[in-house]
Amino acid sequence: MASNSVPMSAPSPSWFTPKRLLVIFCVISLITYVDRGAIASNGVNGSRGTCTESGTCTSGSGIQGEFNLNNFEDGLLSSAFMVGLLVASPVFASLAKCINPFRLIGIGLSVWTLAVIGCACSINFWSISICRMFVGVGEASFISLAAPFIDDNAPVSQKTAWLAIFSMCIPTGYALGYIYGGLVGSHFNWRYAFWGEAILMLPFAILGFVMKPLQLKGFGPAESRQAQTFPETGSGPAESRQVQTFPETGILRVQDTEVSIGKSSTAAVKEDINDKFSDKYSKSNCTFIDLNIISRLVEDIKVLLLDKVYVVNLLGYIAYNFVLGAYSYWGPKAGYAIYKMSDADLIFGGLTVVCGIVGTVAGGCILDFMTSTISNAFKLLSVATFVGGIFCFTAFCFKSMYWFLVLFAIGELLIFATGGPVSYVCLHCVEPRMRPLSMAVTTVSIHIFGDVPSPPLVGVLEDYVNSWRETALILTSILVLAAGIWFIGIFLHSVDKSYEDTEHQVIGMDSSITAPLLGCNITEGTATSQGP
Repeated sequence: MASNSVPMSAPSPSWFTPKRLLVIFCVISLITYVDRGAIASNGVNGSRGTCTESGTCTSGSGIQGEFNLNNFEDGLLSSAFMVGLLVASPVFASLAKCINPFRLIGIGLSVWTLAVIGCACSINFWSISICRMFVGVGEASFISLAAPFIDDNAPVSQKTAWLAIFSMCIPTGYALGYIYGGLVGSHFNWRYAFWGEAILMLPFAILGFVMKPLQLKGFGPAESRQAQTFPETGSGPAESRQVQTFPETGILRVQDTEVSIGKSSTAAVKEDINDKFSDKYSKSNCTFIDLNIISRLVEDIKVLLLDKVYVVNLLGYIAYNFVLGAYSYWGPKAGYAIYKMSDADLIFGGLTVVCGIVGTVAGGCILDFMTSTISNAFKLLSVATFVGGIFCFTAFCFKSMYWFLVLFAIGELLIFATGGPVSYVCLHCVEPRMRPLSMAVTTVSIHIFGDVPSPPLVGVLEDYVNSWRETALILTSILVLAAGIWFIGIFLHSVDKSYEDTEHQVIGMDSSITAPLLGCNITEGTATSQGP
């Protein structure tokens, strides 16, 4: 039987496999978090110069010493990147409808690289502050889009484990940043630390432009027609699916669905269907001159905030991140005050790295073993957080430092097990096209309501109670609240929307488009004509 179709050519073999994609994204994530750790390290951040009563003055070191920053300015500098991050995250998520998301990551990494170079060349507090804001802008594209790409291309039975491996880079990157910043700052100059980061990131920024772009599930911009696919995972652009006609039999084949339409009208109907498909996709895309992009962004955010599963996951994550933000900032100081730790920075840093790596990967593997579902994810989130919180709470009750370290390490292992499952819920409780925005809004929210306000609020609490042990116990009890919120999610009706393939229905079995156009009924992959 002859065919008029012009089939799409199969993608040529490529070295760029899903596992290599995971490795590349993990390295990029490590570099971004190394930057955060480096600017907070003593070698890069430094200290302000001091003067004695006798008039003898010593010069300061690092950024704080060179620019003569007070503690307030120094504190603003370390968190300036969040301004760009929080503003740009939803913007990049929305632009994914206009530009291939893989290209957006390349744009973001280019901005990040230039901003880090700007930090190395800064001349005063305001110049480096502005550059730090643009560091956040560059990072925004990556944190919004990397996780959906990983979720698309991970094996079905290992999706949470892959997300957990990606999340593991956060504590590891911070720790490496402390070490890197300390070594470079003490042996060379703090500016060299930023030059080194830029050199490490530059190849990945270039890769985002020169490599054939990957297609992100849920998006079908024109640029993605040439997008690369991974045959073993089935990812690829919807536009690559074929519409074939067989004039001698009057059969129209849409992907694998045969539609009987009559011999004389196959070409016209095929053209109408292609137009219909194009209209379907154009409604979900946008252009830079489209004045409605902001209103669509607001509407999409409303959809997220009306989703009970998403909101419960987000509220639990905010409470969880509130505790971890305060732990990371006040942990060493509290440990020194309570247990007289001589190397509190080293002890807490090492403990966090080991527990972060082991706990995060274990959490993802456990959820995959349980079978990755939203309900199971909530079960793991609530149980791990509750039990981990109990261990951490109990640890602060002991006066022995050794008992504290043992119990706190167990608690951290359980607490860090939430990294993969919480990302899994963020990605799978929404439609594929909403995943970048879901990650962006989640990131913005956990910072605004979580780890940004928690350090100063815990500081106020400590000033009031004047006991780091009591302050730590009160802070740790908030983990029980996070566990309780996630426990509610177990009983919510949840649908894994990433498997509904709503963005591809137009190509396959969407009768709301094909039936009115063709005048036919579609049943179980076949269609019969109702027309003459």
